[in-house]
Amino acid sequence: MRSRALLSFYCLLVYAFLLAPIVIVVLASFNAGAFLTFPPQGLSLRWYVTFFNNEVFMRAIRTSLLVAIIATIFSTVIGTAAAIYQVQYAGRLKEPIRVAMLIPLLLPEVLTAIALLFFVYAIGLRTTTMFGMIVGHVIITLPFVFINVAAALESFEPAWDMAARSLGAGRLARFRRIMLPLIKPGVIGGALFAFIISFDTFTISFMLKGIGMSTLPIQLFDYLRTNFTPEAAAVSSLSIALSLVVVILTEKVLGLKIHRF
Repeated sequence: MRSRALLSFYCLLVYAFLLAPIVIVVLASFNAGAFLTFPPQGLSLRWYVTFFNNEVFMRAIRTSLLVAIIATIFSTVIGTAAAIYQVQYAGRLKEPIRVAMLIPLLLPEVLTAIALLFFVYAIGLRTTTMFGMIVGHVIITLPFVFINVAAALESFEPAWDMAARSLGAGRLARFRRIMLPLIKPGVIGGALFAFIISFDTFTISFMLKGIGMSTLPIQLFDYLRTNFTPEAAAVSSLSIALSLVVVILTEKVLGLKIHRF
C-alpha cells in the first residue's frame, strides 16, 4: 500500500513537471500588463484581441495549416503504403526498410534541413516556392505514420485475406473492406501525429521556407526577438489549443482512443 502511494506521488510529480510550463504559458496569456510576466498582473483578453487582429500572425497560421495538411496527406499515403509492403511483402528486406523509414527520427533535424536545402538549390527551386518546406515536413512526419500503421498491421491475419480472395474479392476490395478497417486506428493515429508535428516544427520550416513565407513557429520566433508582450503567450496558447482540439475531435468523431498511441 505504501509503495503504491509513493508510485502515485511520483507519477503526480512527473505530470506536474510536464504540464507546469503549459499552464504557466496559458495563464500568462491572460496577463493585463504590458509585459510577459508571471504571475499575471491582472486578467484580461486584450492580448487575444491584439493577436486576432494581427494580420501577420493570421497569415502565418494559414501557412502552417496549409503546409501541415498537405504534408499529412502525403506522409499518410506514403507511410501507409510503406508499412503494408514492409510487413507483408518485404521478406528479407523487412528490417532494412524499417531502419530506412526511421532514419529521420535518428538524425538531428537540422542536418536533415541542411541536406534538403542543398537539394532544393541543386534542382534550381531556390526558395521561391513552398516545395522544399513541404518535402521536409513529409520526411520528418513519415516515420510516425509508418510506426503506427506497422504496429496496427501486426494484428492482421493473412488468413483473412486468403478467405476473401477465395470468395472472389479483388485486391482493391480486400484492402478497402478488410485491411483498411482493421488498420484504421494506426492510420488515423499516424496522421494525427504527422499533423501536430508538422504544424509545430521549427527547424525544417526555418531552413526551407520560401521568400515571404512564414509559419506560426517562425513568426513567433521573429516576434520574440523584438517584443516581449503577452501576445506571444496568446499565440502559444492557441497552438496548444489547436493540438488539443485535433486530438479530442479525432477521439470523439473517429473513435480513436488516446491510449492506443
